[in-house]
Amino acid sequence: MNSAAIQEQSATLATNAAKLAEEVEKLAQDASQLIDVQTAAATMDFLSLFTIFVLACFVGFYVVWSVTPALHSPLMAVTNAISSVIIVGGLLAAGPADMDFSKVMGFCAVTLASVNIFGGFIVTQRMLGMFKKKK
Repeated sequence: MNSAAIQEQSATLATNAAKLAEEVEKLAQDASQLIDVQTAAATMDFLSLFTIFVLACFVGFYVVWSVTPALHSPLMAVTNAISSVIIVGGLLAAGPADMDFSKVMGFCAVTLASVNIFGGFIVTQRMLGMFKKKK
């Protein structure tokens, strides 16, 4: 090979390398924009879910406190049914094999819903016992 052919090949390689560098830079910018979009979407998802949770807490509080005493037994039965649904959801959340935040929160949901169900049955049994005739 003569020096002119080597210079020509090196110029071609330099041009190709510059084109590749531009493409890599463009891909890096696209990737950073995609990461920004995904982060914004995750933040919006958390905020919307947290807002729904807070609103559900307020609605539940006002609904329970506005129940008349005569309806407490049926309300206990309904909350026990709702707690059983929470246990199913908690078991599904606690199901993944890896240890992460959803597994811990699923375990907490199962534990607290179980306490709620068993406490509800005890309270309902006591309330129904008040209506039995004494022997």
